[in-house]
Amino acid sequence: MKPPAVIREITSFIFREDEPQKADIIFIPGGAYAEIAEHAAELFHQSFAPVLLPSGKHSITNGSFLGARGPLASKYPGPYRTEWEFLSDVLKQNGVDQTAILKEDQATYTYQNAIFSREATDRAGIQVKKAILCCQAFHARRCLSYYQMLFPDTEFFVCPAVTRNISRDNWCETPEGVNLVMSELTKCGDQLKPSLISFLFS
Repeated sequence: MKPPAVIREITSFIFREDEPQKADIIFIPGGAYAEIAEHAAELFHQSFAPVLLPSGKHSITNGSFLGARGPLASKYPGPYRTEWEFLSDVLKQNGVDQTAILKEDQATYTYQNAIFSREATDRAGIQVKKAILCCQAFHARRCLSYYQMLFPDTEFFVCPAVTRNISRDNWCETPEGVNLVMSELTKCGDQLKPSLISFLFS
């Protein structure tokens, strides 16, 4: 049965995904799922970008980084103090040289990932004309929106990884998937609204 139009429209909005193209940098918003950094490492080895910038301290709701999650957690036992330390180790274990990894280890939520990543690229003197964004698939729209605000002149290619077994193809097949994606839809409005007002009218 063909999914209702509303399902197709939500899928198209939340699960933004592009073909990778040559870029100046690969951004990796913070998180506890190794899949996003492993995917970023693959793109790096395919020469899509010369540097990578993992970002993150820990979730603002947890107060500390609780370690890797998901099916790959046992592969990266840590311990890690920050999301950046975790994601950087995933990159290094997947063959990325430390010299290609930039540092941002203070962000505690998505908007800060973008804010502090912009500060990091400015300090490094990197002019980001094109960028790849490696994030969780269901998190793609919100990540992209924030990074576009902080890098308004940059062309982004969103290259997500599936985590928590929630993809554009199956999210509406389980209550967990529906709850997660509808929560993202809500956050895209509630969290972006004050940031957009400040950005547009300050």
